Amino acid sequence: MAVANSPFPILPGSNGYAESFTETLRENGMAKLLRAETTTLQINVGKLCNQACHHCHVDAGPKRTEIMPVEIARRTMELLAASPSITTVDITGGAPELNPNFRWLVEESQRLGRHVIDRCNLTVLLEDAQSDLAAVLAAQRVEIIASLPCYTAENVDKQRGKGVFEKSMAALRKLNGLGYGMPGSELQLNLVYNPVGPSLPPPQAKLEADYKQHLREEHGIEFHRLLTITNMPIHRFEEDLQHQGKHDAYMQLLKDNFNPATLHGLMCRSLVSIGYDGKLYDCDFNQMLEMELEQPGSAATVWDVETFTGWAGRRISTAGHCFGCTAGAGSSCSGALA
Repeated sequence: MAVANSPFPILPGSNGYAESFTETLRENGMAKLLRAETTTLQINVGKLCNQACHHCHVDAGPKRTEIMPVEIARRTMELLAASPSITTVDITGGAPELNPNFRWLVEESQRLGRHVIDRCNLTVLLEDAQSDLAAVLAAQRVEIIASLPCYTAENVDKQRGKGVFEKSMAALRKLNGLGYGMPGSELQLNLVYNPVGPSLPPPQAKLEADYKQHLREEHGIEFHRLLTITNMPIHRFEEDLQHQGKHDAYMQLLKDNFNPATLHGLMCRSLVSIGYDGKLYDCDFNQMLEMELEQPGSAATVWDVETFTGWAGRRISTAGHCFGCTAGAGSSCSGALA
């Protein structure tokens, strides 16, 4: 099957659209997608998670054993210290809090004067071994970006597992009790929406208003911002699309809704992603597809570089999944782009 208006054939899987994305960039006056200065260090500390979500592009779960070891965590902090352009450290997983080095990474990043984000699935805050975690995060002023794909139990449990919605509500009440998400509070609590199926997210501002109304009126919960993120055709979600026979239609939907206004804000332009094994990538999505940096070279790791500063102008590795970040209002770790 060929993509409309493209001379390139489509191969099985999302990366069959790689050349189509390159051609789309050219049609919009951008021969290459280039990095700006690196301002965000995203650290994926492993694939271990207490959940196994339907849409997970990391393919994380309770049985995964990939965990960032202490020597890579320490080397990562050495590189952070040597990279003055980086202002934000974004820690993700899996459930990043399950990595034994998580709390040290938070403390060390803050000692170096960086803003820290914890990508939290909420339910991990209720784990027996993490009973003090919410208070620790509050004491250290860590921003929490928490997954909540809907404000109804039916849709959340469908995507994330039975009982996850009620546990998420309990975790959010716990965070609100510490000041997270409350009006005027410096403890930032932002939620993340993912569509349940193969569709684009609705307008972010309107959906945020709906979330706030429902969560406040029905559960007494407050939060600051809602971030809408497109489901990426990677791993579990792509496999489900293939199983349902909806993969090509979804990829065509993304391509048909390509929006050049999103290109300036793509996270890959200002972010470097570190895998649990120390390998370096342009973004978390490229990491999951093992798409290496085009520069500084093949299989670059934290041991092969001395800083993340001065990377502006380097070419970004792209493929078919990049249509997911550039469709509609756009999608990034910070939500809609346009």
